[in-house]
Amino acid sequence: MERQVYLASDIQKVLGLGKTKTYDFLNQVYKQQGQNPPFRVIKVGTSVRVHKQSFDNWLNTAVN
Repeated sequence: MERQVYLASDIQKVLGLGKTKTYDFLNQVYKQQGQNPPFRVIKVGTSVRVHKQSFDNWLNTAVN
């Protein structure tokens, strides 16, 4: 079964950010969940996951 979420480390590599900046960015997006965020961030305890399709759509739109 293919993963449907990215880990924070996956986002870190794709965006070329450091660990702290990545978590700051993901927390910022998470706080926007009720206000039309750029992509979906899921938190389970202290673990952060990013919905793969919504992130890929956002990245493709941002790059083009």
